[in-house]
Amino acid sequence: VQLQASGGGLVQAGGSLRLSCEASGRTFRAYTMGWFRQAPGAEREFLAAIAWPGGSTNYRDSVKGRFTISRDGAKNTVYLQMNSLRPDDTGVYYCAADPGSVRHTLARSWQYWGQGTQVTVSS
Repeated sequence: VQLQASGGGLVQAGGSLRLSCEASGRTFRAYTMGWFRQAPGAEREFLAAIAWPGGSTNYRDSVKGRFTISRDGAKNTVYLQMNSLRPDDTGVYYCAADPGSVRHTLARSWQYWGQGTQVTVSS
């Protein structure tokens, strides 16, 4: 699976961004898709995941109610809608794919990774 993330940028606190991640290669529908974030000097942390089929989701507590993960099977694309952004949301955002459960929140357990897209939230 090859993953291409896009949609990052600079936004003021309280603003919104939508990240996209297009998958190619093996069957997109066979994989759980997820988003992670890595701030400077910090470990890569889980944000959200969505399963296929059924669309069950899992979110990090700090983004619940602000971030929404979704996927479009026809476009082989997963999205992360981010609202009410805060300065501590700043980091490089990565999409990932894995045949495992949405409950897998450790980055090292995910199999495939995109290249990352920078999100900067100014105060």
